[in-house]
Amino acid sequence: MTKQALDSLQAQIDLGEMLPLMEEFYTIQGEGFHKGTAAYFIRVGGCDVGCHWCDVKESWDAAIHPPTNANTIAENAAKYSDTIVVTGGEPLMWDMNPLTKKLKSLGLTTHIETSGAYQLSGDWDWICLSPKKRMLPTQSVLEKANELKVIIFNKSDFDFAEKHAAQVGEDCILYLQPEWSVRDKMVPLIVDYVMENPKWKVSLQTHKYLNIP
Repeated sequence: MTKQALDSLQAQIDLGEMLPLMEEFYTIQGEGFHKGTAAYFIRVGGCDVGCHWCDVKESWDAAIHPPTNANTIAENAAKYSDTIVVTGGEPLMWDMNPLTKKLKSLGLTTHIETSGAYQLSGDWDWICLSPKKRMLPTQSVLEKANELKVIIFNKSDFDFAEKHAAQVGEDCILYLQPEWSVRDKMVPLIVDYVMENPKWKVSLQTHKYLNIP
């Protein structure tokens, strides 16, 4: 590819017209408020948040995932479901406006799953914020989050969860979710915590129990 072509491609990526597409699939939402709902997932490559327990580390390097036209991604998603979930990686590393504009023009409902580490872009019907300690969420995401989902890996994560619960809107739904590898240890602690602090709800990765993507 010529330098001119590479520069043109990079310009389209910078504008969100092209996105590093890792994978896309139709499945059942396994976590949080919409668990059990059929949805089409668009997984965008690229993430520098770097959670050590991340189960999709292959998403981190955006360069290994092919730049794909946002309109093409949206048109393909529309074949499968009315509910589209954009996840990653960290999708807000990229400008989500072109993708959500096309999804909306097709009459689709847009959801995003994000750490909130970057400024919010895109037009979303549902924002699931799952904050991480290495890169804290921006105010733009905290203010608009519909759902706060905090992963519980150790006891200190309960304090981390409370700090973020104090920053989201009063209508934001609060979830505590055990990190999968330590679920047997953390689930009893989460159950006790939610019973003592009923503003929180329990989220489980039900898709893993169902053995689906």
